[in-house]
Amino acid sequence: MVKGGVPETIDLTREGENVLHLLQALRDLPAGDNDITPILRRYPSETGTYAKSQLLNAYQQLVRGGALAEDPGIERRLRGRPVRTISGVAPVAVLTEPYPCPGTCIFCPEQHNAPKSYLDGEPGVLRAIQNDYDPYAQTRTRIEALNAIGHATDKVELLILGGTWSFYPLDYREFFLRRCFDAMNETESATLNEALQRNESASHRNVGLVVETRPDWITPEEILQLRHQAVTKVQLGVQSCDDHILALNRRGHTLDDVRRAVRLLRLAGLKIVLHWMPNLYGATPESDLEDFARLWNDPGLRPDEIKIYPTALLEGTDLYRLWEQGQYQPYSEEALIDLLMRCKTLMPPYSRINRLMRDIPAQYIVAGTTKSNLRQLVQAQMRAHGLACQCIRCREVRGKEIAVGQLQATKELRLDVVSYPTDATQEHFLQYLTPAGNLAGFLRLSLPTAPRDVLPIPEIREAAMVRELHIYGPAQALGQRGGAAQHRGLGTQLLDAAADIARRAGFKTLAVIAAVGTRSYYRERGFTAGDLYPIRRLEV
Repeated sequence: MVKGGVPETIDLTREGENVLHLLQALRDLPAGDNDITPILRRYPSETGTYAKSQLLNAYQQLVRGGALAEDPGIERRLRGRPVRTISGVAPVAVLTEPYPCPGTCIFCPEQHNAPKSYLDGEPGVLRAIQNDYDPYAQTRTRIEALNAIGHATDKVELLILGGTWSFYPLDYREFFLRRCFDAMNETESATLNEALQRNESASHRNVGLVVETRPDWITPEEILQLRHQAVTKVQLGVQSCDDHILALNRRGHTLDDVRRAVRLLRLAGLKIVLHWMPNLYGATPESDLEDFARLWNDPGLRPDEIKIYPTALLEGTDLYRLWEQGQYQPYSEEALIDLLMRCKTLMPPYSRINRLMRDIPAQYIVAGTTKSNLRQLVQAQMRAHGLACQCIRCREVRGKEIAVGQLQATKELRLDVVSYPTDATQEHFLQYLTPAGNLAGFLRLSLPTAPRDVLPIPEIREAAMVRELHIYGPAQALGQRGGAAQHRGLGTQLLDAAADIARRAGFKTLAVIAAVGTRSYYRERGFTAGDLYPIRRLEV
């Protein structure tokens, strides 16, 4: 197969000696020297310069054939940058086909060949268009691309993007999911349930399933549907916590709608990601900072993760017409960086900032900042002012080796518990910290304080809930050992600590919102299958 004109594999019968010399030269590089360009030039291919993915494939073939000794240093230098899998799983984002949206937001673009609110120049949309929005092809090609640059893909977080998932027809949603799972399973299934069951032992197991929707489309019935679809995390387009700003921007929902949606999701154990947009029509940097603080001060919000999407001024939108009339002005880059810097200082340790800027190509943005490296600019400004962000992303180990063994984890790591109330639960964020304060892993334990009778899910009515268990470090293959945090027994210890907290609080059962690919993990740790959740009895 050829991608972009470059063959994926090298003919080792013809070029093997040259490749072997090149790989040996990589092995002899001093520790810490990752510039392999001189070696690539010293040992060119027959048509130019070898691609890293080609050499990684050749290295793996030579190791399997016994012609070359295994060397983690070679593999590390040839592997693509680990940013995509640095948080422990391989994210695979796919897009649903264009479909009408129930919203009429003044800032939202609309193109015939992209889902509502997306643009055909965004990288994810381009990949979807190249695959004709086919869910199987999108999933398969993304996994292949990650494999080609050396990332482990046996643990996949599937992110389904494209607008209001709950508004798409149910038969399309089930078809879309089935075909995504068929791609992960590397086989076809007749039904979604069959595909989900097969994924429990598949080559690419699903460890998280994310969809995005609107707060006003979350109902108890929709929660039940999401669980039948194996969804574990929901992204809600909130955009603002101010009803006046929401109305000015024709968002179509209220803050009370957001609180109700978050409460239902949390009671069902789902992880919650809120989208927040500074610089909406009618906002100022000062009002935005107050609005951001509401996310954490309001017990009805307090999301697990957040995506910050500064409003992008795009031609053809109603916001663009307001700008033409002089009624709207984007923030200057300096003002936006200052605002985001101050927002980051308000982050609690239990939440994660996933994004500070949408991946919109600069040519679409009429006015305002177009910098794609906004996060780096904000972080540089924070360092200059002696400020730090305490969000999960800024604290996770991110590939740093930690000296822990299977039985030494608690000696090298410190277990810390951050507790906070919401309007429906008492949350406990259990985190393992390294001596330097880096986050090696965490668990979200949710103890309901409000009745769950609103949910048509009897099996969790009286249960404590593990809403998330995550061990950080680069994604490693199942069973693989290394210096990173994964596969070191931290997950088991966090589950035991959570069970102890739940037991002392009077709960007799502990449920977990498990993705289908993690069910066997929980079975091995004392959980038995319920209809929608693995459940573990707690001994009194």
